[in-house]
Amino acid sequence: MAHTPVNHPLRPTYRALAGLAGLYLVIFGVLGIVETGTEPFFDQGDGSAIGQGTNLGYSVIAIASGLLILAGVGIGRNVDTKLNTVGGYAYMALGLAALAVIRTDANYLNFTIPTVVVTMTIGLLLLTAGLYGKVGTDEQAKAAEAARLIL
Repeated sequence: MAHTPVNHPLRPTYRALAGLAGLYLVIFGVLGIVETGTEPFFDQGDGSAIGQGTNLGYSVIAIASGLLILAGVGIGRNVDTKLNTVGGYAYMALGLAALAVIRTDANYLNFTIPTVVVTMTIGLLLLTAGLYGKVGTDEQAKAAEAARLIL
């Protein structure tokens, strides 16, 4: 991908922001489990954590994805770039899908509008971190820059 910069100067900042997003998802998931732990897995009730609608199912998904993001940030070496890009697209798709079913019986993850907003924000943050987090040698960085100039 010639349009993806290599060794971007703000890479550490984006990596830290992705780590904070992963940490937020873990904290949100744990608080969601505490709040909705006695309810059915995909309950569509009044369960919420940090002002966002959730249920046990989405809380587990948030913890799993947050831990995966944190693992990618910890590993680095472009593993975080791939995980952040895929996670960003996944969270954007999840937010759009949840918005489409928010007032129907198909709202299995008990999303509310604040949950959709936070999900889309996390998706954009992860996508940005994934697109600007690529590392490589100086030769790879120069080749990527030259390819971008040609386009």
